Amino acid sequence: MTPDQMREPVIRVQGLEKSYKELHVLRGVDFDVARGSIFALLGSNGAGKTTVVNILSTLLGADAGTATVNGFDVATGAADVRQSISLTGQFAAVDEILTGRENLVLVARLRHLKDPGTVADGLLERFALTDASARKVATYSGGMRRRLDIAMSLIGSPPVIFLDEPTTGLDPQARLEVWQTVKQLAENGTTVLLTTQDLDEAEQLADRIAILHGGRIIVNGTLAELKALLPPARVEYVEKQPTLEDVFLAIVGNGE
Repeated sequence: MTPDQMREPVIRVQGLEKSYKELHVLRGVDFDVARGSIFALLGSNGAGKTTVVNILSTLLGADAGTATVNGFDVATGAADVRQSISLTGQFAAVDEILTGRENLVLVARLRHLKDPGTVADGLLERFALTDASARKVATYSGGMRRRLDIAMSLIGSPPVIFLDEPTTGLDPQARLEVWQTVKQLAENGTTVLLTTQDLDEAEQLADRIAILHGGRIIVNGTLAELKALLPPARVEYVEKQPTLEDVFLAIVGNGE
């Protein structure tokens, strides 16, 4: 890959529109995602976040606008786009009857990779699941299932991964496990597009945050840029009280 290609956005969306009969879900969505970054698409339920992801992953056609992923147009180069991405939905798509290792080996074989066992073992180690590799996934915690789901998504080393509300239904401890996993993906060069309605999640993870509302991106920037949109509030000093999450994690620890 040339230096110019490295500087080009790995995801580019321009004027994206999508309607379902009279319901206008997307009304001209525009954003770019830099290579190797975490980009959060933030919005409430029904804002159109999953619709954007489905269009970018070639599962759904747009009514208007253009979108490219890893240099390929999602409309005319769908096969190349699919080779460049992986998609993890809101609920872990793992086979509970199989063990963690068997899930990974199965996907590696479906993708026709050489030595699927070695691929599986490497991912189990990377996602701290080696000790549970021989256990059926039905015995896994929510955080472990989600980590396995993301590991399965990385088989074949796709440069782009879409995470559609990845911490839905997880407890605070499992959520932190997934956050750490997402950060490691970006550190290893994977571009992550994350959809969420969790403000804290976007704040903790994203290099850039775009707020999707009313079918449009109403603001897009770094956390610092978004905070600068509001004047600082003047407050008197008060003693900080612990949050419920602070109490929960202090009591249960990190699970070790």
